[in-house]
Amino acid sequence: MNTRNLGTPIRLAILSLVMCGLLFPLVVTGIGQLLFPNQANGSITKLNGQDIGSNLIAQNFTSPLFFQPRNDSASGADPDITVQDAYSQIPRINSATGIPSNVLKNLVDQNTEKTMWITGDSYVNVLDLNLLLIKQYPQIFHAYG
Repeated sequence: MNTRNLGTPIRLAILSLVMCGLLFPLVVTGIGQLLFPNQANGSITKLNGQDIGSNLIAQNFTSPLFFQPRNDSASGADPDITVQDAYSQIPRINSATGIPSNVLKNLVDQNTEKTMWITGDSYVNVLDLNLLLIKQYPQIFHAYG
């Protein structure tokens, strides 16, 4: 192969690298930041101005005062639990906090979301639910607020 014929493929490779490796990611990131800034930055949740977690990734709640994410054979990254799983945690939280079980059940019910699938289960975001506990019961959760 003649070295004279290598100029075009090399220029094409460099152009492709610049377009696909630099310009395209910058444009997509810019559009994401402009149109969907919260999602583009990881859907970060704040409490009293402090970043405390993401609504997209499960947080590690180990205290018996809080609802806890799933602890099964799944990846553990899912921030949501089924409504039934939330209900099953109410007796523990009631014992640890003294918050009446019916109040905890209403809190779960008021924060239940439906999946987009017709046959899908309802779910509750653990971080959102625990933040509501902190905000509604500052006397119990004063160390976390």
